[in-house]
Amino acid sequence: MATDIEADIIARAGGNYQDIIKLFPKHAQEDILRLYSFVLVTNGYANGQPQKTAEFLALCRAWDLAKIDSKFDTKRSPGDTVDQRVVKNMMHIVRTYKIDQTWVEAFLTSMQADVDAKPFKTLDESLVYVYGSTEVICLILSKLLGLPDEALPYARLQGRAIKWVGFLRDINEHNTRGQQYFPTDDLALYHLANLNQETALGSRELFGEFVRMQLGHYRDWQVQASEGYKYISKELLSPIMGAAELYAWTARQIEKDPLKVYDKKIKPTAEQLKTALKKSKK
Repeated sequence: MATDIEADIIARAGGNYQDIIKLFPKHAQEDILRLYSFVLVTNGYANGQPQKTAEFLALCRAWDLAKIDSKFDTKRSPGDTVDQRVVKNMMHIVRTYKIDQTWVEAFLTSMQADVDAKPFKTLDESLVYVYGSTEVICLILSKLLGLPDEALPYARLQGRAIKWVGFLRDINEHNTRGQQYFPTDDLALYHLANLNQETALGSRELFGEFVRMQLGHYRDWQVQASEGYKYISKELLSPIMGAAELYAWTARQIEKDPLKVYDKKIKPTAEQLKTALKKSKK
C-alpha cells in the first residue's frame, strides 16, 4: 500500500488526483500512485513557485543513474527521501510493465522545456512538448491498465486534448512563470503580442477568437480520442470518461467567458466533480 510519502505527494498536488485514482480498479491504484508520485514531484520542481531548478536537475541525475543500474533496488524503505522514493516508484513501473524508457526521457525533456520557458513557434513544436508532458503519461497508464496496443494512439490523443484545455485554463499562471505553450504563429494570426491580461483586455474580440480556435483543436482531438473507447473495458472506461468530462466542463466555462482565465483557476467544485463522474458512468 502507499506510504505517507506518496499520500503526502498526492495531497500537496491538490486538484482531483485522489478522487480520480480511487475510480480505477483497486488492483491498479497502488501503481497509479507510484506513477503519479514521480510525475507530480518532477513537475513540482520544474513548475513550482519558486521554481526548483537544482532539485529538478538532481532528480534527473538520480533517474539517469538508476536506469543504467541493473541491480537498482526498487524496494521502498521508511528512510527514503522523496527523490529516492519516486525514482524507485518509476523504476518499478518501468520494469513491471516493460515501459519504453524513451517515454520517461520524453517526459523529462518536456519538464526541462518548462524550466527553459522558451516559446514555441509552430503547432508541431507545441505538440512535441505535449507528447512528453502528457501523452507519454497516458501511454504508461494504458500499459499499467493492460489496454491493448490498439488503444495507444487514442490514449495519446486523450492526453493531448486535456492538456490543451489545461493550457487555456492556466494562461495566467503560465504568464507569471514566463511560459508560453500556444504557438506564437497562432498569436500572430489574431494580432496578439502575448497572452498577458492587458493584451487580452485590449483585444477582447481577437482574444476570444484565439481561444475558440484552441478549443476547436481540443474538441477535434477529444472526438478522435473517444473513438478509442471501444478498446477499453467498462470497468476502466468510467474513470477515463470521468476525467475527460471534467476537462469538457472546464472548456465550456472558458468558452462562455474567455477572460475568466485571468480571474481565477477554473476548477469544478466537489459537487460538479460528482456530477461529471456520475455522467461518465451512464
